[in-house]
Amino acid sequence: MQYLHTMVRVSDLDSSLRFFCDGLGLVETNRYENEKGRFTLVFLAAPDDLDSAKEKKAPLVELTYNWDPEEYGGGRNFGHLAYRVDDVYALCTHLQEMGVTINRPPRDGHMAFVRSPDGISVELLQKGEDLPPQEPWASMENTGSW
Repeated sequence: MQYLHTMVRVSDLDSSLRFFCDGLGLVETNRYENEKGRFTLVFLAAPDDLDSAKEKKAPLVELTYNWDPEEYGGGRNFGHLAYRVDDVYALCTHLQEMGVTINRPPRDGHMAFVRSPDGISVELLQKGEDLPPQEPWASMENTGSW
């Protein structure tokens, strides 16, 4: 068995790509547009997974954009996406500067949660050893849910 991808439906492809690519740093590996079915699929990979994603087409995140408007409730229904990151503080700072709410700040230097524009919960886990606690993260309260 091999893990291939996680599919999430998105209502605004541009804002979702801004979040996942410009914010989290994922890279678009493939795009498929189906005029008859009226949808676009965009496949994304974490930078450290690019070789595997190109060779094996895994592991990936598949953004499914249906051209006809639909309402998607409760982005948490499937759980969350999780990524190991080089510096959880730096990434949270970058996302915050982009206007993304840090729902569960990395108070412990280990883990944070944010949400995509469609409410998809994303867990960020520090690579290697936890970073020493530091402000403003150490005393920041949770916001919303994740």
